[in-house]
Amino acid sequence: MTEQSGWRFTDDRGRLVTAGRQPSRVLAYIQAGATLWDYGVRPWGIFGSGHDGPEPDRAKTGTLPLDEVEYLGPGVGLDTGALLAGRPDLVVAVSYGAGQVYGLAPETAKHLEEQVPVAVIDVGQGRTLAEVSERFAELAHALGAGELPAAEQELVAARERLREIARSLPEAAARVVALSPADVDQAYVARPRMWPELRVLTELGVDTVEPPEGAGVNWATLPWAEAAALGPRLLLTDIRAHAAPLTALAAQPAWTALIDGGTRVVPWNPEPLCGPRAHAGFLRLVADALEAVREP
Repeated sequence: MTEQSGWRFTDDRGRLVTAGRQPSRVLAYIQAGATLWDYGVRPWGIFGSGHDGPEPDRAKTGTLPLDEVEYLGPGVGLDTGALLAGRPDLVVAVSYGAGQVYGLAPETAKHLEEQVPVAVIDVGQGRTLAEVSERFAELAHALGAGELPAAEQELVAARERLREIARSLPEAAARVVALSPADVDQAYVARPRMWPELRVLTELGVDTVEPPEGAGVNWATLPWAEAAALGPRLLLTDIRAHAAPLTALAAQPAWTALIDGGTRVVPWNPEPLCGPRAHAGFLRLVADALEAVREP
């Protein structure tokens, strides 16, 4: 890139995003901002989705230096003026398919793009986590980030360790259920094939349990007794702020029976950071828990 040619990046809608020079005031959806930081690019600001509140959800922000990065609030409450008030020179958004910007009202996204470059990364079920990570890496490099050989080596090591642990476990010992607590009565149980980061676990030999077929593309809504009947040895549990807190489940008999029976709980963010350091950290958490499961 030269000053004469300007800055260019083709996003996942196939649109060429251009600027007169390399952007330096990046406003990003919270997941995108945290992932860019994992690659070494600090966003100027972040915004959330309709699930988010007036404070940034720490489950989603990773290691972002929140004292240095402005949080504008949930995207559904932001108009174009609020998004542009800090003079961003690039907005990085995510999409779950079809190119639609997630977290912002469609009209807001449309008017925003008329005034500032917007790059959209597809994080939906049609892509592998490696593909999503590669696209974030390409964007980060376009924004001036360098290579991360140490982090990539961490990820390779974490993958191999988890693969070996899963291979060493006896049958059914690696049964993993991923869910989001809805309330004391029911849980949203993830369909692993619909989540890129859960498909990585399956690829590495972990027995990610599919809930019964039925309504819900990404989640099956089940009473806690039915969720417990899936027989998990490990529960990946949604820790985003809008999920029911685990402390609220103390009076739920099926939940209590799982915990008393030795089922391990691992924190899970269904909007994962897609950088190598964060992904390696998640795989290490799963590996540590599975190692504990196989101990007598």
